[in-house]
Amino acid sequence: MKSIARLISFLFLAGSVSACASEQPNSLKTPWDKWYFAFTTPKSLPAQVTLLKLLDVDGYASTYRTIDQPQGISVGKWSERNSAGNTQFNKAERLPQIMIFCWDSIIDKKIYQSTLFFTHDTWAKMISPYPDVLEPEKAAYRQTMLIGLAPEGKVRVWLRQYGHSDILLNDTKITTVSGKDLDMCKGVTKSDFNYGYDEDILMFIKNKKYPYGSW
Repeated sequence: MKSIARLISFLFLAGSVSACASEQPNSLKTPWDKWYFAFTTPKSLPAQVTLLKLLDVDGYASTYRTIDQPQGISVGKWSERNSAGNTQFNKAERLPQIMIFCWDSIIDKKIYQSTLFFTHDTWAKMISPYPDVLEPEKAAYRQTMLIGLAPEGKVRVWLRQYGHSDILLNDTKITTVSGKDLDMCKGVTKSDFNYGYDEDILMFIKNKKYPYGSW
């Protein structure tokens, strides 16, 4: 795990240097100027994303410190069409290769570090058109990614296809660590885990068994 973390750190460092050095065209042609990522959580089981780094398919690295936060209303399991937070700041121009982010699980009272490794299958889905729901003669694209954050540090990833169920990205490799295995996210938090749960959380988890669903 440590060797993988070091490799990822090197890739992000190299990406930052190349991004400063020159501009290159997008190696995989995309039919859109930007794609977006939004976070979602189960209802009353909040999380906060504190830091995110993205390495794109051209090797450019980006760091996000101002991040649109998760929202969600799923109960017991993820919905077929998940609600999510905004995407005002959560956007990029090139297809994603690796995403690594730090997040506070309020219900677990833990810092998690999650890494997503994307595949050609994801890229193909993002750039392939489908008929627009309102205007079928027009092409629409799956350019919004949903990232679900749940108890036990569980992470799921979908692409949004408007008018249809979200598409689960089964080929995306996801690794999540916490505690002594943290590196990039060590000490990165915006939460006071000594503070008790808010009233709405207490009411929601009353008489329910952790992790409050199948995520």
